[in-house]
Amino acid sequence: MKREARPIKIDRRLTGANIIDEPLQQVIQFSLRDYVQYWYYTLSDDESFLLEIRQALQYALVQFSARSKETDWQPYFTTRLVDDFGTHLRVFRKAQQRVAEKGDQMKDQAEELVDTFFEVEVEMEKEVCRDLVCTSPKDEEGFLRDLCEVLLYILLPPGDFQNKIMRYFVREILSRGILLPLINQLSDPDYINQYVIWMIRDSNCNYEAFMNIIKLSDNIGELEAVKDKASEELQYLRSLDTAGDDINTIKNQINSLLYVIKVCDSRIQRLQSGKEIDTVKLAANFGKLCTVPLDHILVDNVALQFFMDYMQQTGGQAHLFFWMTVEGYRVTAQQQLEVLQSRQRDGKHQTNQTKGLLRAAAVGVYEQYLSEKASPRVNIDDNLVAKLAETLNHEDPTPEIFDDIQRKVYELMLRDERFYPSFKQNVLYVRMLAELDMLKDPSFRGSDDGEGESFNGSPTSSINLSLDDLSNVPSDETVQLHAYISDTGVCNDHGKTYALYAITVHRRNANSEETWKTYRRYSDFHDFHMRITEQFENLANILKLPGKKTFNNMDREFLEKRKKDLNAYLQLLLNPEMMKASPALAHYVYDFLENKAYSKGKGDFARKVPPLIQKTYSDPDHCRVAATIDDSVDDNIPLRVMLLLMDEVFDLKERNQWLRRNIKNLLQQLIRATYGDTINRKIVDHVDWMTSPEQVADAVKRFRDAFWPNGILAEAVPRRDKAIRMRTRVAGKTKLLEIMPDELKHIIGAETTRKGILRVFEMFQHTQLNKRMVYVFLERFLETLFPQNKFHELFNKLHSRSKQMQRYKQRLHSTQAPSLQKR
Repeated sequence: MKREARPIKIDRRLTGANIIDEPLQQVIQFSLRDYVQYWYYTLSDDESFLLEIRQALQYALVQFSARSKETDWQPYFTTRLVDDFGTHLRVFRKAQQRVAEKGDQMKDQAEELVDTFFEVEVEMEKEVCRDLVCTSPKDEEGFLRDLCEVLLYILLPPGDFQNKIMRYFVREILSRGILLPLINQLSDPDYINQYVIWMIRDSNCNYEAFMNIIKLSDNIGELEAVKDKASEELQYLRSLDTAGDDINTIKNQINSLLYVIKVCDSRIQRLQSGKEIDTVKLAANFGKLCTVPLDHILVDNVALQFFMDYMQQTGGQAHLFFWMTVEGYRVTAQQQLEVLQSRQRDGKHQTNQTKGLLRAAAVGVYEQYLSEKASPRVNIDDNLVAKLAETLNHEDPTPEIFDDIQRKVYELMLRDERFYPSFKQNVLYVRMLAELDMLKDPSFRGSDDGEGESFNGSPTSSINLSLDDLSNVPSDETVQLHAYISDTGVCNDHGKTYALYAITVHRRNANSEETWKTYRRYSDFHDFHMRITEQFENLANILKLPGKKTFNNMDREFLEKRKKDLNAYLQLLLNPEMMKASPALAHYVYDFLENKAYSKGKGDFARKVPPLIQKTYSDPDHCRVAATIDDSVDDNIPLRVMLLLMDEVFDLKERNQWLRRNIKNLLQQLIRATYGDTINRKIVDHVDWMTSPEQVADAVKRFRDAFWPNGILAEAVPRRDKAIRMRTRVAGKTKLLEIMPDELKHIIGAETTRKGILRVFEMFQHTQLNKRMVYVFLERFLETLFPQNKFHELFNKLHSRSKQMQRYKQRLHSTQAPSLQKR
């Protein structure tokens, strides 16, 4: 029997935007033509089956489009994507470290790294491991089939989904025809390397960076590919018949190529012989090291962090921190006195207030480092300390009040065998030289015994102690202070919208009573909170500031809730018992509640001088990146992204917190100078632009043209020759190294910069690890798009057959079993 032909009507609307619908219809048409029609027409000429498949695909796309329009993509692009990339990089870094610690030369290094990577992943994720999907083609295909079937269940009408034959056809087209080839391409290291080179194509290759990559390469394939190409070029140049001026150019090129070949040969021989040597260890054991004077170390950010680490190891950190704090005190005190003199000339008298600020700051330095209660205490001549105490009690402090003791502390660090002399023999000193690029080409010259070092009373990179952080608080202990937030509103200043909180303050003492209103933003509260919790660490466990919210933070209901939370915060802060426990806290509270513009910035003292006892953090080795993000940067999107990536790329969390704080401050200044205060708005606008119909249509067109160039199904791209792939790796690494700004090297060190950049590049050279990252991004995308469908639980089930996951559960069970038996 033959069914009577009917006219076919197809509704070509999919997303509501014609510029997207047109290329999407072409993708559907090409997919059906190349994956179904070519065999279906040999069985039947009935068009109804093809029509049903097309209608099912279109219905799914309509549903998908509707979900996309309802989804807020900003958190996905600005938070989740970055967190997942940072976590992936952290897992890779930990896997590298673990492989290096094992040092098993018998196993294939790449295979060992991949196994260790997924071992670390399951320890960090705890609920999921993607090893099977990324390493087994059969399991990967099964995963994609299951995933596509779930998507069809969500997107198709129940009747169409129950049609098994059609469902299986659509599933296979999506999983094996579209998703699998796309994932394979995105995971291909050679594709990524070519993309990196294309991204920074405007940068010219630097010969010095190229030679550094050759000398640092530990891949024999790379070296042989470069050597073969250099030999080929050399043979070509020697065959040229040249004369006149060209001959000198040719000779220089030949000499350069001969040098490249020589370096490659030498490096290959060393790698093949297994005699690869760590240059830092070699220099520490045998090399004659140049001497960096102590006064240079104290004013160089990179050098100072290593000396700080060493002093903490030896228990001498109090001496170094005292020296740094006094530097800040001197500079700021001089500035305050200059301002005071200027105001006196103008007829303004604030002598007592400024002297009170100076005295409070000087007493604070004394109490923290020199008093009997100081812990740890700077051990210095008792007579000098007693003389200083006497001066503080009877005289007005001057900028030079600590100079005698500071000079003694400097001499102690310079001469005492425990400190600078031993530091020069320590491996940290060698690493410092490596970071300063001074292992081969020292720029500092000095005697080996430290003779000729001079006391530097005012280094250029002084640490400023902000006296503005202190307020002239009445000394009368009977003063009572009460404050509450009486109102809240939304202000608009030069196009920038923010919430403002009106605080009503009552101050009462034995002789008078006064009331005033002051106005503060949430950022003022946050800045104040950061300041006092750094100065009084015990408050961090008591005072809890309401959390930040980046988007929709002008909502009336949200502002009322925040007002209530901030009021609770104020009442706890002003509790008399709290003030008694931390008497110096009153200075900060009065300053915050004073009827004046609040001085923004935590203050250089709080920001730059490191606490003697470092704060404890949850172990970052075994948690995701998002779990350890600093709350103080959460609402500044670019700062959060840049700090997170710098933490993971350059391993900054393993370094001291002083360095990390300096980097954070520098990034804040850079972002503020470049974009001003509207940067979050610009990023939100950019995300909106990325998800606009024009950009989505452009992405669909690129996908169409990549898979069907000129409307014809693209043939599988042949795998490029190994030598070409190896040379592309070298070119990619060279490009990445040469675009690193010198300013970054000056902040975190040249060696750290090189290692961080090369670590990121190396991470992308493993197909299985790239697949893991692509699947993580895909999973987060679907969780964001379908928040009600419990995709997180689904992915855990789909990955439950992971061998690494099973081993992890067995280890967990075996460690818990003995404790259960004891109970």
